[in-house]
Amino acid sequence: RPAPLSRPRLVAMSLPAMALLGLPEPGGAAEEAEAELYFSGNRLLAGSEPAAHCYCGHQFGSFAGQLGDGAALYLGEVLGAGGRRWEIQLKGAGVTPFSRQADGRKVLRSSIREFLCSEAMFHLGIPTTRAGTCVTSDSTVIRDVFYDGNPKREKCTVVLRIAPTFLRFGSFEIFKPPDEYTGRKGPSVNRNDIRIQMLDYVIGTFYPEIQEAYSDNSIQRNAAFFKEITKRTARLVAEWQCVGFCHGVLNTDNMSIVGLTIDYGPFGFMDRYDPEHVCNASDNTGRYAYNKQPEICKWNLGKLAEALVPELPLEISELILEEEYDAEFEKHFLQKMRKKLGLIHLELEEDSKLVSELLETMHVTGGDFTNIFYLLSSFSVDFDPSRWEDYLEKLTSQCASLEELKVAFKPQMDPRQLSMMLMLAQSNPQLFALIGTKANINKELERIEQFSKLQQLTADDLLSRNKRHWKEWLEKYKVRLQKEVESLSNADTWNTDRVKVMNSNNPKYILRNYIAQNAIEAAENGDFSEVRNVLKLLENPFQEAEDFREVKKDAKEEGATAAAAACVQETRSRLPYCSKPPLWASELSVT
Repeated sequence: RPAPLSRPRLVAMSLPAMALLGLPEPGGAAEEAEAELYFSGNRLLAGSEPAAHCYCGHQFGSFAGQLGDGAALYLGEVLGAGGRRWEIQLKGAGVTPFSRQADGRKVLRSSIREFLCSEAMFHLGIPTTRAGTCVTSDSTVIRDVFYDGNPKREKCTVVLRIAPTFLRFGSFEIFKPPDEYTGRKGPSVNRNDIRIQMLDYVIGTFYPEIQEAYSDNSIQRNAAFFKEITKRTARLVAEWQCVGFCHGVLNTDNMSIVGLTIDYGPFGFMDRYDPEHVCNASDNTGRYAYNKQPEICKWNLGKLAEALVPELPLEISELILEEEYDAEFEKHFLQKMRKKLGLIHLELEEDSKLVSELLETMHVTGGDFTNIFYLLSSFSVDFDPSRWEDYLEKLTSQCASLEELKVAFKPQMDPRQLSMMLMLAQSNPQLFALIGTKANINKELERIEQFSKLQQLTADDLLSRNKRHWKEWLEKYKVRLQKEVESLSNADTWNTDRVKVMNSNNPKYILRNYIAQNAIEAAENGDFSEVRNVLKLLENPFQEAEDFREVKKDAKEEGATAAAAACVQETRSRLPYCSKPPLWASELSVT
């Protein structure tokens, strides 16, 4: 049962998400107060029978045994428009049978991030669970934000989550016998009757066309289901890669059985392009780095395949995984990248190389992933030399400054510690393996080398180098665009069409960490207007909205905003929402 909160207050509501449930915008203070009661868990919706879902999972590569919804309550299903069924959940509504030693609560900062990102991903066109409301309260819990011995009280907050289903790969791992490495097992070993029930439910409800096509052969049906979730997952990760989204915790219990982005924790949209970017500060080995997401999701599908035995023999599922996943990922990634580059008529083999060279140019120049792509639509094959120079100025303004690079490559280990680790790696490899990794040491050595080079570099040298790199790539891009023009009998409308496709595939606005942090700091001081501002902005990520600043505040609700918070917001929100991050953002750490 949801545990009541003291004085619940609506932080924000997503009207498009609530429309799925047939709920309109609250008509006044009385209806908003009612929403606060229902979506904080203080009052139960009629017909609701709250439950928590049991699942297992491989976490950071190791089987963790029974996990389950430790902070989420399933309220039931809502039959929406067109007969679509929507599961609704309250996340952060108190203790469940699977909370283990935790309190089942979520706090304002993590709830705002999940709420905003769920909706941001949907409006970017990426399959995702949705978020209807974010409701905070005067109830508090103690949290040690950075696990550094400095706990503080934070406000309990609840998010209303909406999805066709919250079942995940880990839902099928409850049948796992004792793991050979961890010794842990699922709670439902040998209960194949439940596995059959779950497969019947999942396929019959969410893959009805597969159920219909293979109703008389369960092995073929299950193989078709596994092939479809393999392809959906491959396409999902390709979409992530194309907007620079890092999930942060791609454990098997955070992988949706219907191919949605699920469970927004220490996620992050990449700013400066770095293929090895790790958004989760507690991912010490970089297991879930940006460039590892495709292979990790394939590994997770392998674990799902194991969990479906004997209802789907492993030799069948492993063959499907090998034949389908990489091919589907590469095909979808390249299709999406062609749209991002405006290559809308020809599909040439050389396109893959052009994309790789673009990403490499972004990497060596420290280009802002989102803003570089957005600027490419204003490039023209007809630029004269003076326009080239102006355009190169624009592109290089979206590359990391010398100061930003020095922050990014600043060595993180004490030189004496590094020296000791290097000696230990030589003298006692077994002990070294327990306390460090070769990859981490190599990364630190690379940081030291890069930092040393940066000390010798001037800002003018950096600018000149960046312009050279971008000019080289743009020459290749121009040649490729000219091939598009030459393939058309009527090239008059081509550029208009190209720009239109690019502008609907390259967002101007994403949920950058610093934008979320500004909204969180204001909300923690009682001002919810910035959360609502950012939500409105993210509902139109591809459109110009520079003049978009304010969502009208409710004077009674927001009137008591602390002066200090207003000062922080005034200082920090001067940047346009599409700006690459300010230097202070490099200090933000999400765990």
